[in-house]
Amino acid sequence: MIKLENLYKSFGDIDVLKGINLEVEKGKTAVVIGPSGSGKTTLLRCLNLLEIPNQGAITIGEKELQFQSGTKLKPTQMTLFRQQTGMVFQSYNLFPHLTVVENIMEGQVVVLKRSKTDAKKRSLDLLAKVGLSDRAEMYPHQLSGGQQQRVGIARAMAMDPKVLLFDEPTSALDPELVGEVLKVMKDLAEEGMTMVVVTHEMEFARDVADQVIFMDQGVIAEKGTPEEIFTLSTNPRTQQFLNKVAR
Repeated sequence: MIKLENLYKSFGDIDVLKGINLEVEKGKTAVVIGPSGSGKTTLLRCLNLLEIPNQGAITIGEKELQFQSGTKLKPTQMTLFRQQTGMVFQSYNLFPHLTVVENIMEGQVVVLKRSKTDAKKRSLDLLAKVGLSDRAEMYPHQLSGGQQQRVGIARAMAMDPKVLLFDEPTSALDPELVGEVLKVMKDLAEEGMTMVVVTHEMEFARDVADQVIFMDQGVIAEKGTPEEIFTLSTNPRTQQFLNKVAR
């Protein structure tokens, strides 16, 4: 489903991604862990072209893009490629002036050109899926952070993406609200949604991931099954990071 080949990204003189090679199979969950500044979020933003790589190739589904210095993508190219991914951000990014159901309808109507009737039906179905049927006509400020993030997940799913991307989806939440968001994500994984998740939630990575990717200083330092990373790893840098997180 996802293939990254020799992916590089820099900002000025700072090299953030230094030759990333990665494959994620359809229906699998890849969890990306690592210290702050290791390139995790930049990797995710390259996957949906919020950042344009300097070099390398990205394949999602049947669409491939090649990058080299000075690559200019046409707007139609970017739109078609982005439609394959749904992004869930740290900070929800809901429209404050729209109700919950309107937030989920917006992209369907504007980008996918669905009728408002079809978009609303799809939105209500997704709200039921994330346990928020009774919040459809509320506004974002009337919801808890966990509820807003679940709306964000429903909004991403409404675009029928091949892949869901999560950028530290629980980092802005109070601890007691984290579980409700992780449960929705776990349900999606069990249903076979292809997901790439950047997170500091190690228990989620251990329980849900098919593949754990440990990034450090712009490279993939180690990758493997949760058992290979959390229990069997002999990589000193991985062990150092996990020991710090455990403390």
